[in-house]
Formats: sequence, structure tokens, C-alpha cells
Amino acid sequence: MAQDSAPLSARDRAERIEEILRDRICVLDYPPGMRLSEAELAEEFGISRTPLRRVLARLESAHLLHSVHGVGTFVTDLADEELDQIYRLRIELAQLAGRLDPVPPSTALLTQFRDLADRAMALQPDPETPRPFAQLIMDFILAQSQLCANKPLMEVTQHLYFQTARIWVQSLFTSSLDLAEELSVFAREVADVLAALEAGDLDAAASIHRTHISLSYRRMRARRETGA
Repeated sequence: MAQDSAPLSARDRAERIEEILRDRICVLDYPPGMRLSEAELAEEFGISRTPLRRVLARLESAHLLHSVHGVGTFVTDLADEELDQIYRLRIELAQLAGRLDPVPPSTALLTQFRDLADRAMALQPDPETPRPFAQLIMDFILAQSQLCANKPLMEVTQHLYFQTARIWVQSLFTSSLDLAEELSVFAREVADVLAALEAGDLDAAASIHRTHISLSYRRMRARRETGA
């Protein structure tokens, strides 16, 4: 891990390790079914097994990992029915973000959204390496979480996103989704959300995001059902 100018507290360090492991799961560095080695992770992050196990336990409570006594800790998968239920809930919650405790974007956050729009426009489809695209979407979701001050809502929303992110990325890897099409659709979403934010319409920004979640789910479900 990169060293900061000031030492991290034990809590901050644990949260940072949790974020790193979560991101690796979401972009399929750790694919579903993979067994994680506590010894290797402890050595990588320079911590003992005890705090590492607390981190893994939090990821397990988020349903990203599951442990089997005497066997090890594994990355979870989602059945189609679970995926459908989570997507339907994400669609409904997306609209609430613009209505419950909305927070106008700061100048810095608007700059961040403009940077995301530029990255989306510049990113070229690469079927061999969809990871940069997956990371871009994750950055966009985390930026959006700053537009709502309702912490319980944002915690649930992010939790559900992390559940579905890896399945969506897996669809890119397996070519059940068209990478160029998904990239084009996402670039339009970021541009439309940015335009709404610049106009000061947070409810419109939330509506745009809700629509894109719904369309993404429909495309993925249609390809699944037709066996594409």
C-alpha cells in the first residue's frame, strides 16, 4: 500500500484495506468462487490475521464473501433471482436520492463529474480489458453518493451496487453484453447527469440515473433470456 504523508490510524487502515478488497471483487480481480488466502493478504498489507479477519467479516456481512469453517473464505456469486431482486430495488432507490436530503454539488464535485464525463468519452472499448470501464463506473457511483446526505439510503444503495457490479463486469468478460454499446450508453448517462447538475436539478439527475439502471438491467436480462 502507498504510504501517506501521515500514518493512518488502525481504523482508517482497516477501512482502506476493506475498500481495496471490495474493489478487487467488483472488478473481478477476485472472481466468484475464488478462495482468498489470509496469509497472503496479511503479508501484502502488513497486518496481523486478527484485524484482517475483521475486514473479511465486514465483507462477508456485505455478502461479497462467505467463509466455510475449516476450508477458507470465498468470493460469493449471485443467482439470477437474487440479481433480479437487487436490480429492481436499485431502480426504485435511485429516484429517492434526488428527493431525500439532496445535496447540491460543490465546485469540486462538479469538476469531478466533468472529469468523469471526459474519461467516459475518451475510453475506447477493449474487450480484452474491461477493467478500466468497470473502475470508471465505480468512480461515478461513488461521486453520486455525495449528492445525498441521507446516510442510510446511500449505504444501502452502495451495498446493492457492489453486489451487482461484479456480475455486470462478468457479463462484459463473457461477451453477453456489448462493450462498445455499454460504453456509449454510459458516456451519455454521465453527460446527461452532468448537465442536470450544472442546471441545479438534482431530481432530474437522479431520474436519469434510475433510467440508465433500468435499461442496463433490461439489456442484461434480455441477453440472458435469449442465451446470447
